[in-house]
Amino acid sequence: MLQQYLEVGKVTNVHGLHGEVRVQPWADSPEFLCQFKTLYVDEAHWPIQVERARVHKNMVIVKFEGPCDVPSALSLRGATLYIDRSDAQLPEGAFFLADIYGLEVRDAADGTVLGKIADVLTLPANNVYVVRGGPRELMIPAVPQFIAETSVDGGFIRVNMMEGL
Repeated sequence: MLQQYLEVGKVTNVHGLHGEVRVQPWADSPEFLCQFKTLYVDEAHWPIQVERARVHKNMVIVKFEGPCDVPSALSLRGATLYIDRSDAQLPEGAFFLADIYGLEVRDAADGTVLGKIADVLTLPANNVYVVRGGPRELMIPAVPQFIAETSVDGGFIRVNMMEGL
């Protein structure tokens, strides 16, 4: 089952004297976080309205509606921020990494089940899928050369196995 609320970042500190906060984004790009008008705070998913957001040095500077002073902003330090899945607009064929955990991984050539996605390593060059539960642990680069098909709705990923992988 797909999660309704997805983690998108963490408030690291205040920014300036007008109640803005610095957010470390957990997305492909910090600009993704700037498109949301409502964010949700911590696991209680307490909604908070975004007055404005901008990217600054790979961080997102967010001004929330309401009190605009440093003590109010400090109260959010360390908070995890979430989005509601229904508020996100993803391009065709795109998916959230949270949606692929647990998907069955199959060999594209013969359909052999290789295991399930247990982890995703987000490296500078590309993501790497860690597959466990099969004959051996695999680390598969998430690039078109290796990933033949990703079907979140179907519950599987088909991969092109290469010698030595």
